[in-house]
Amino acid sequence: MSPEYAQKLDKIEKHFQELTDQMADPAVISDGDQYRKVSKAHSDLSDIVAKYREYKQSLSQLEQAKAMLVDPDPDLREMAQMELEMVQPELDRIDAELKVLLLPKDPLDEKDVVLEIRAGTGGDEATLFAAEVFRMYTRYAEVQRWKVEVTHVSESSVGGLKEVLALISGNRVYSRLKYESGVHRVQRVPATETQGRVHTSAITVAVLPEADEVEVRIEEKDLRIDTFCSSGPGGQSVNTTYSAVRMTHLPTGVIVSCQDEKSQIKNRAKAMRVMRSRLYELELEKQQAAIGAERKSMVGSGDRSEKIRTYNFPQNRLTDHRIGLTLHQLDLVMEGRIDQIVDALTSHYQAEKLEQDGAEGNKAA
Repeated sequence: MSPEYAQKLDKIEKHFQELTDQMADPAVISDGDQYRKVSKAHSDLSDIVAKYREYKQSLSQLEQAKAMLVDPDPDLREMAQMELEMVQPELDRIDAELKVLLLPKDPLDEKDVVLEIRAGTGGDEATLFAAEVFRMYTRYAEVQRWKVEVTHVSESSVGGLKEVLALISGNRVYSRLKYESGVHRVQRVPATETQGRVHTSAITVAVLPEADEVEVRIEEKDLRIDTFCSSGPGGQSVNTTYSAVRMTHLPTGVIVSCQDEKSQIKNRAKAMRVMRSRLYELELEKQQAAIGAERKSMVGSGDRSEKIRTYNFPQNRLTDHRIGLTLHQLDLVMEGRIDQIVDALTSHYQAEKLEQDGAEGNKAA
């Protein structure tokens, strides 16, 4: 670890201790807003400080072992050598983890998301797969204790989904789902296939960070709101009340429909959340285009036209083409057990960011 690196961590640890002291200060405790602010800052640094303290403890063990290497007792020297061989790899591991923890945080990671899934090429088979992938994400959300609210759904004649939009809220939703955007391809024998041939179909998945009202200002004059009778399941009110909402943002042409709720007011509120997120995404895309391809790859937004993943049912195989990950447990993945994929993607993009930071540091030097 370089002296500059250690100095930075020392400052972080000192600030962490100051925050700890503030959390015990009666004046801070009595001020709810101030206490929440201090508590949030304290929580944000806790992982880094805990890892740095672990690093210093291992470093101390290493220095003690090195000191014992010159001891006249051969048994002690042998023990010291064994200690060195154990501690050095541990120190290297902690050092690597610290570098990841010190990476600039994606400001969007804490956001809730709008999940959009649409059937692509493949007809009925694509709609069936869209429904299965949506179920995969809802099962994953259950495990994460996230809340899923469907805002719009369009079913196919075979029970699949032509399109589904949902709001997913909870702890760090975007940080876990942000690499899911793209084209998901399925290879399997459709139920309607009589000759047992494997067909290839595709769906598109988009994960949009939900925008706050302060981030996207939408003028009332820029909106056209149409109401219509909802369709599909919903009881006696279906096709009898104008509860469904179609919202059009006139400057951009973005259209959002919501008919999930029986109340027009609730549908309008949900549609506005989706509209705000779509406009926010358009603004982010403009910023990324301006900054360039390097930044775009850094934040891992990905091009939706890219086939990011293939689900091969006959071989029970999933392949993520971006990182060359192959798992032969597709049955478990479709039940929502996608942590292994999410973690692998996160590690890959973190490693890319570390490499880019290192290259930039070398240029600066």
